[in-house]
Amino acid sequence: MSEPLKCAILDDYQDVAMQMADWNRLSGRIETTRFEHHLGDEDAVAEALAEFDIVLAMRERTPFTASLLARLPRLRLLVTTGMANASIDLKAARSHGIDVAGTAGRAGPAAELTWGLLLALMRTIPHEAANFRAGGDRWQLALGSDLIGKTLGVIGLGKLGARVAGYGKAFEMEVLGFTRTDSEARCNALGIGHAATLDDLLSRADVVSLHLTLTPETRHIIGARELAMMKPDAVILNTSRGPLIDEAALIAALSEGRIGGAGLDVFDTEPLPLDHPFRTLPNVVATPHLGYVTRQTYEIFFRDAVEGIEAWLDGRPVRLLNAEQG
Repeated sequence: MSEPLKCAILDDYQDVAMQMADWNRLSGRIETTRFEHHLGDEDAVAEALAEFDIVLAMRERTPFTASLLARLPRLRLLVTTGMANASIDLKAARSHGIDVAGTAGRAGPAAELTWGLLLALMRTIPHEAANFRAGGDRWQLALGSDLIGKTLGVIGLGKLGARVAGYGKAFEMEVLGFTRTDSEARCNALGIGHAATLDDLLSRADVVSLHLTLTPETRHIIGARELAMMKPDAVILNTSRGPLIDEAALIAALSEGRIGGAGLDVFDTEPLPLDHPFRTLPNVVATPHLGYVTRQTYEIFFRDAVEGIEAWLDGRPVRLLNAEQG
């Protein structure tokens, strides 16, 4: 009987990977090693993974660039949770004979977290909760703000954007939408108002929520110019990808009080450096990229990952993402 293949499970921050699926199905066929901490830069990843045949990556936490893939001579199967991962060079993987497979997922959790960040901002929940636990001298610290009657501007009207627009309607907000393709038709289908341009949305919205994929065209779609168009008390939410917003411009706007606040779950660099301004700015509510981090989502991720590894070992791979890459 051949030796089991070595399988690395990356970025298992909560130590839950082995509990989320029936890994016993692969008993004797693979030998698993968990990495609960982020491995770091390319050199660290290349060193840590040099002896592995299979790698399971959690979303885009660890990039697999062409240069890294060239340094992983034993790697033959790379499984990513989700069916899209912009941080994997699919063409390079194919050129090195590495199959890349995905898993199913859920659209709802990231939209729900977006709304949680908004409520936390508008009602100053983190500050009040911290003061409550600390037994501060003052029973209450701040005045919150209603959502009813305010204008929500949703940029991007795919599955997540559409859900957030629906939440806005449920909270009796005026909802505007903008997307770069069929914008008016999509807004009409959702029963929301249509912003003819991005500038129009930014100037009218009290809350701006980003729900776009990161592409060369959308990188820094919100920069210093766009932030200057927002109302001085407006807030911006980003649970999609950090580089959609020019980070330096956002820090400046928040530091100088030119916008009301930001609710953030994604960043240019993750994990976020300990000395980063987002950790201390009082008008920021931030979470460590939790959008998809729910038990229900992880059960799907790891169930499909085990199934995908088993199918690949049996010579019938499923959900390949780079089958046609050349």
